[in-house]
Amino acid sequence: MTGLVVRQIRGGAAVVAVICAGMTAIVAASYAGVMADPAAAASLHRIAGNAAIRTLFGEPIALDQAGGFTVWRVGTVIAFLLGIWAILATTRITRGAEEARRWDLLLGGRVSLRGATVRHVTGVAAAATATGGAVAVALAATADRPAGAVVHGAGIAAIGLFCTATAALTAQLFASRSAASGSAVAVLAVGLLIRMAADGVTALAWLRWASPLGLLELSSPYRDNRPLPVLLLLVLSGALGAVAVRLAGRRDAGDGLIRGTPGRTGTRGLLGSVEAFALRRMLPALTAWTAGVIAYFLVIGLAGVAVTEFMAQNGSIADLAGQAGFGGLDRLEGLTAAVFGLLSLPVAGFAAVRLGGFVAAENDRRLTLLAAQPVSRVRLLAAETAVTAAGMAFLVTVAALATWTGIAAAGGEMSMAALLRGTWNALPVALLGLGAAVLAAGRVPRAVIALGSLPTVGGFLLYTVADSVGAPAWVRGTSPYAHLAPVPLVPVDLGAELVMAALSVTLAGAGLWAYRTRDLSG
Repeated sequence: MTGLVVRQIRGGAAVVAVICAGMTAIVAASYAGVMADPAAAASLHRIAGNAAIRTLFGEPIALDQAGGFTVWRVGTVIAFLLGIWAILATTRITRGAEEARRWDLLLGGRVSLRGATVRHVTGVAAAATATGGAVAVALAATADRPAGAVVHGAGIAAIGLFCTATAALTAQLFASRSAASGSAVAVLAVGLLIRMAADGVTALAWLRWASPLGLLELSSPYRDNRPLPVLLLLVLSGALGAVAVRLAGRRDAGDGLIRGTPGRTGTRGLLGSVEAFALRRMLPALTAWTAGVIAYFLVIGLAGVAVTEFMAQNGSIADLAGQAGFGGLDRLEGLTAAVFGLLSLPVAGFAAVRLGGFVAAENDRRLTLLAAQPVSRVRLLAAETAVTAAGMAFLVTVAALATWTGIAAAGGEMSMAALLRGTWNALPVALLGLGAAVLAAGRVPRAVIALGSLPTVGGFLLYTVADSVGAPAWVRGTSPYAHLAPVPLVPVDLGAELVMAALSVTLAGAGLWAYRTRDLSG
């Protein structure tokens, strides 16, 4: 069973570990070039006096050291990435396998439900710990003061363990994988919002102790190197994991402790066609993703006015922020362009998850009878693709509306048309992810989420690495982000947008043809 767990997670775990350690090493190695001016670090410390900047990026700590600068720039990002992977991996190999009835024969033997849960959760926890160790090694190799590297690596591992334990607990509470995953991701997202509020409002600084990401920040690597916040995270993770294991021994296989309302009659809305049914299945997930997009971009809008005013009054700091990767922060157009450039990552993630759900329905044989009816298989996948594309368009529109609301509430001025241009500018990159996911559904259904994330996640990492190491222009040009104009700071590059849209259609068309010609899985 342990070998099976390793086989199920080894690919994703290796990718996450390489990304987290690689980003850390690249930023730390580029520190000397970013801070070539001896007065740069001292000037950058002035950013800590602006609440809006602390809200967005966290409190700058030990920026006069390569390790401290690296922790500030990418620490929260890699912690969130590891946390999301740990949640999805845990629910996939526990609740997902149980929901698909793949544990039935296993649990019919000598293995108990509690024992199976312990083995699977331990595997993900070990992978999260290894990722934290890889981050620590990368920092120790590229920055001074190994004590700070150890504290930060331990904090990253603790975040991974916390998310693993949280997902293990929600997998016992809910009978569906989607509910378990969504609840655990919501816990992490709320933790991020709490950390942002605590950094932005001095009176709420104590709230950091109530957030896992806040505890990571309180460990203060390279300045104070506090072990207590990390220990608290580990204790909390152990407690959640112990509760999850105990609950696993007190429920029936395939069931959750939180049940739906007995006797509730399901609605029959949106069941009149394949396309309507695809929309019906997407709406719950779209609601959750919309809430996350609104929360994040509302904060961006609220803080944007203060950030741009501060940067406009401190030109030298604006220049330093540009060297650190945050260029154009002295104008609302520049700030929103920088943020909207990354909007394609969550939007493409939404598409990959939706196509992954379609393949999961096929594997679980929920599409078998439908495919036996006079409904073409191309129509089934095309309906899912079209509805998902509409959901993606809705998400980028909501991002613009939330940003405009935040800016207006903070007393700033920016036209809705400019914001819509900025968010819709990121849509073609996200559509590349949708096209890749459709192609994977037709050719390699096991890799839908991985290949669907490749154009965005892989493209962003390629762009960052190539830019940091001074790679040849053609290497950098293979990333779609190299052709993404910073809109609304500059006009839309219509040619590049059309090329990416055409590539998306081509990938999706190839995926539909491949899906028509292969056998149903499951």
